[in-house]
Amino acid sequence: QVQLVESGGGLVQPGGSLRLSCAASGSISNINTMAWYRQAPGKQRELVATITSGGNTNYADSVKGRFTISRDNAKKSVYLQMNSLKTEDTAVYYCNIPPAPTTGWRAYWGQGTQVTVSS
Repeated sequence: QVQLVESGGGLVQPGGSLRLSCAASGSISNINTMAWYRQAPGKQRELVATITSGGNTNYADSVKGRFTISRDNAKKSVYLQMNSLKTEDTAVYYCNIPPAPTTGWRAYWGQGTQVTVSS
């Protein structure tokens, strides 16, 4: 069994910062890509950022320059530093490991952590 556990969500004022963390546990190793998604009320889940085991990153246009994804391969963990938060960043944020040979071609998701940006 593989579990992804997120933490770090909460309530923050516009312009503030939060750091999300996600740790993978269980029978998984050599994780290639890890990602963060988010889903706002009434909207589809959208990709926020990805990072490979080699450190290559990609971001949604809406968060470029404000969010930074990073990871610690030894800890099987991924992080999302969110700065200059906007009200439109309010969503449930999910950690993800996409399908890959090392996952038996299945995806894994965390339970989600709520981020609310409001004054």
